[in-house]
Amino acid sequence: MKGIDQRVAAFESELRRAGLRMTQQRRLILRVLAEADDHPDAKGIFTRAFTHDPTLSLSTVYRTMKLLETQGAIERHAFEDGVSRYEHADQQHHDHLIDVDTGQVVEFSSPEIEALQAKIAAELGYEIVRHRLELYGRKKSSGRRKGTKSGA
Repeated sequence: MKGIDQRVAAFESELRRAGLRMTQQRRLILRVLAEADDHPDAKGIFTRAFTHDPTLSLSTVYRTMKLLETQGAIERHAFEDGVSRYEHADQQHHDHLIDVDTGQVVEFSSPEIEALQAKIAAELGYEIVRHRLELYGRKKSSGRRKGTKSGA
């Protein structure tokens, strides 16, 4: 994974390649996104950036995220909650486990799952070009089942 400054420079390069100006507000949005270790939505990016520049508008964040997505610098995920969340496109392939109670997104990689997907595709006469795997679950309770009382 690239360092934060390298990631900001890569994002800036993508926007310049598209012929766009690099404004201070865009640079701030890029820095917030580069520093994110989660999967923030546009409002989360806005909230983080707004603390540094109260003149920033949410529409500027949405426009910048759309530009970065169009340029392939970020990936947009629309998990079941319907909120678009973003992550850097420069990461190694991974899948996601989404906690249905908290909304937390957990990244994971599994060579066994990747091999099984390739095997299934081959058996059906296909070669996988790209895929996205999302699992939805909730943390198991620590030994206590729902509806049971403790100390009984």
